Amino acid sequence: MNGAVQTALVAPAGPARRAVRDPLVAGLVGLCLAAAAAILVAPPAPYLVNALGQLAAFAILAVSLDLVWGYLGILSLGHGLFFAIGGYVCAMHLLAHGAAVTGVLPDFVQFMGWKSLPAYWAGLDHGAYAFVLALALAGLVAFVFGLASFRSRVNGVYFSIISQALVYVAMLLMYRNDTGLGGNNGMTGFPLLFGWPMGSPGVVTGLAVAALLTLAVVLAGTRLLVGSTVGRRMLACRDDETRLRTLGYSTTRLKLGIWCLSAMIAALAGILYVPQVGIINPRVLAPDLSIEIAVWVAIGGLGRLGGAVIGAILVNGLKFWLSAAMPEAWPFILSGLVLLVVLVLPNGLLDLVGWRLRPTWLRGAR
Repeated sequence: MNGAVQTALVAPAGPARRAVRDPLVAGLVGLCLAAAAAILVAPPAPYLVNALGQLAAFAILAVSLDLVWGYLGILSLGHGLFFAIGGYVCAMHLLAHGAAVTGVLPDFVQFMGWKSLPAYWAGLDHGAYAFVLALALAGLVAFVFGLASFRSRVNGVYFSIISQALVYVAMLLMYRNDTGLGGNNGMTGFPLLFGWPMGSPGVVTGLAVAALLTLAVVLAGTRLLVGSTVGRRMLACRDDETRLRTLGYSTTRLKLGIWCLSAMIAALAGILYVPQVGIINPRVLAPDLSIEIAVWVAIGGLGRLGGAVIGAILVNGLKFWLSAAMPEAWPFILSGLVLLVVLVLPNGLLDLVGWRLRPTWLRGAR
């Protein structure tokens, strides 16, 4: 048996215990719970609460990509599609619910001269139905795309390119006004959330707390998954898929299942993100956003769920600050961060924990 595959498959007993003992994940879960409690007890300024909620949503999105990239070796440059599916369905629910309560149709519907919402919006005024639909739709799209790709043995850079082409096609589709999804202006002007005025302090706090608690649950759940038997097979598949297949394991089924799970987690992030920013438009499907998600994971530390969270929070926190202070400098700073990680910190910022700061081109040179 191949050494890497054997090491991955034969793990010490008690994977669940090993999973919960991950100090980084345990610390981040504790921080999420503490932050949620602090917001409820002594909420800071609303804009800070809102920023925390958005960062938590981005961290969930980063975890979803790290699950397939760091543990399965599948680099998706189209994860923005699943994030957008969750966001668009959430926006449709907010507008449909608002129209049902106030009797006022969304602006883009009036602009198109329509007298009612399109037929496929039926039932979206119910939150539970919209929630299930968002996750199911993301899972279905991932299943169809993943089944076609994995059965055809599309891997590596080819999979990355195809995934980015998929999100680009979706972006072009969403720019069309006749889709009934807001066209190039997107959807905004959400009036209510579960009957509460959007933007009120209670709603802002509730959304941030929900995002933080969801991040804690996603982190703990995915850490348990990668510490289990399935997680060991994921690592074996990443290290030597051909050998694992030769040993009788169905790698297609394994990759497809984790890929669909990752897509639904990304959709969950989109559901939490859109009501906090109050808008969604086709820009969320731009290929550069999907690339940026990969940058978050790489900067934080690939194959370490906690690293993905740290990368997403640090990069987006820096982006929030620079967008106001020096918006023109942000692309250059992001590029510099990527170069720094590639040349000095190949395992992301988690390398700093071991103070392994020696540049990659010097490693092995004595």
